Amino acid sequence: MSDTLPVYRWRLAPDGLATRRQLRAKGLRPGGQEVAAVIERSRRRRGPLVAYLYRIDLAKPVRPMTPARGRALAAALRARRTCPVCRVVRPYCISRSLGECVHCADAPGLAA
Repeated sequence: MSDTLPVYRWRLAPDGLATRRQLRAKGLRPGGQEVAAVIERSRRRRGPLVAYLYRIDLAKPVRPMTPARGRALAAALRARRTCPVCRVVRPYCISRSLGECVHCADAPGLAA
């Protein structure tokens, strides 16, 4: 990434540039291109929020989901929902701050 990237204020970026999320909404991905510009949003007590912009004309289509990638994604999400203490698959992702499901955190030794 170059040190001389153009910096734009929030909502004032020119047409033809988009963030990763905006590219994804259009079914695109950066595709290995370098960051084209930076957009900043100032905040009162902290440093500015920064988003990287990519050129839309150089973006590539999103790779299609294959059956193997779908299975791998399902396994990863199931692992995020499995409590490491009681080994129960919960209907929500286990909080990383707790490190266990709500039942185990609320009543240690009684979770089942």
